[in-house]
Amino acid sequence: MSTKPTKSRSSKPKAAKSKETGKRATKTATKAKKAANRVARADVQVTHQAARFRDSPVMKALATLLEGADQPPLIAASAGTLAIGLLARRGDLARGGARMLASHLLATGAKLAIKHQFDRTRPSEALAHGHRFARGDEGGHAEKSFPSGHTAGAVAVARAASHEIDGAAVPAALAAAGVAAGQAPAGNHYLTDVVAGAAIGWAAEAVVGAVFDRFEQHHPLPPAGEGQTSNASG
Repeated sequence: MSTKPTKSRSSKPKAAKSKETGKRATKTATKAKKAANRVARADVQVTHQAARFRDSPVMKALATLLEGADQPPLIAASAGTLAIGLLARRGDLARGGARMLASHLLATGAKLAIKHQFDRTRPSEALAHGHRFARGDEGGHAEKSFPSGHTAGAVAVARAASHEIDGAAVPAALAAAGVAAGQAPAGNHYLTDVVAGAAIGWAAEAVVGAVFDRFEQHHPLPPAGEGQTSNASG
């Protein structure tokens, strides 16, 4: 008595399931690409609209103020805070200044490393000559919009100060927010440049903060107010 060979029923359903999974993945990737393109277009359009009045007296004054978040001023502010803290034996100022300086230097290094990977036309230049955003390191200052170094430095320093210096949290946060908000109207950076810069600054300060916290467990600095003499006679 002969028996008919049995056919495998598992291979066909598996192949169909794999094909269906591939289709879903392709569809998801297509949707993600379209969403990214929409965000990119909106980023350029909104920033260009905001930068239209960059040459007005008010915006020129704002651009001058924004230079306070450039590398030399932030380094000077951080080093000055550290020096004052050490001289006055103010532990919060000493820790804050050191943390500010280290956070700013790390954020600057990370920002520069990323800038060397991309060329992006700054909004002020793009309004006249067109926008370009591509991989590469061929352009000069006008082609280094991504990411925002001013925002990265301001966020890193502000977070460091708010973590260590008594009463600095609110003023530091407002200052960093002002620096970030002014970049697009001044024609310096696109909104996505600002977001990327803020993320760099936040991450840099988080790394430095973790190192400082660990170091201070073994080498504590004088607490705030130590060394100050009392006016009361005893």
